[in-house]
Amino acid sequence: MNYLKYTLILFSISAFAQYPEIKSDTLAYEYYYVKGDSIPVSEIVLDEVMLLHKLKFDSREERKRYLILKRKTLKVYHYARLASERLDTLNARLERMVKKRERKRYAKKIQTYLEGEFTDELKKLTRTEGQILIKLIHRQTGKTTYELVKELRNGWRAFWFNSTANVFDISLKRKYDPMHVKEDYLIEDILQRNFQSGRLERQKDALGLDFYVLTDAWRHSSNSKVHKK
Repeated sequence: MNYLKYTLILFSISAFAQYPEIKSDTLAYEYYYVKGDSIPVSEIVLDEVMLLHKLKFDSREERKRYLILKRKTLKVYHYARLASERLDTLNARLERMVKKRERKRYAKKIQTYLEGEFTDELKKLTRTEGQILIKLIHRQTGKTTYELVKELRNGWRAFWFNSTANVFDISLKRKYDPMHVKEDYLIEDILQRNFQSGRLERQKDALGLDFYVLTDAWRHSSNSKVHKK
């Protein structure tokens, strides 16, 4: 018995000799309570902040045109965002419908609803406001207004809408192209600044736009023109 006792003691000493004592982690963590949440967190995740360049205008007239474009863009962006949301809802429900007749009936119902919801307000838009809206619908949905009308009803209705719009110098096939069209870039600039300030509710565009890339492209273009002079 004594031999066994001594053997256990020696085994214990050997074990302590081979495996040093592991110290517990004594680092202290600070926890925070976010307003409206009862669960503490060890870190606070902040919203992404985009650093925007300072606006510069070559003339008073150029600044005036920018401010007019800003007023019109802020006025119609709301409709483009709503159109995108309605389209997402429509597509999600259509995917759950199997019968073609059922899908067609529902699409027609939604189209009629949208026309009833927006028609009176859209009639109040000026020609330039209407064209900006058409561009923004393309930005938000990835499709031109012509394509959307064609999908929701038929090609003839889309053609008719486009022909009617052409009377007022508005094309439903117009795309949003801030990389190559200066006005579109300025519209994007206006949107980003007002997303940042919280005046507009941010909604990710469907075109995969990178505002920094756009800005660099237009700055390079401007510098090239100055250099040529």
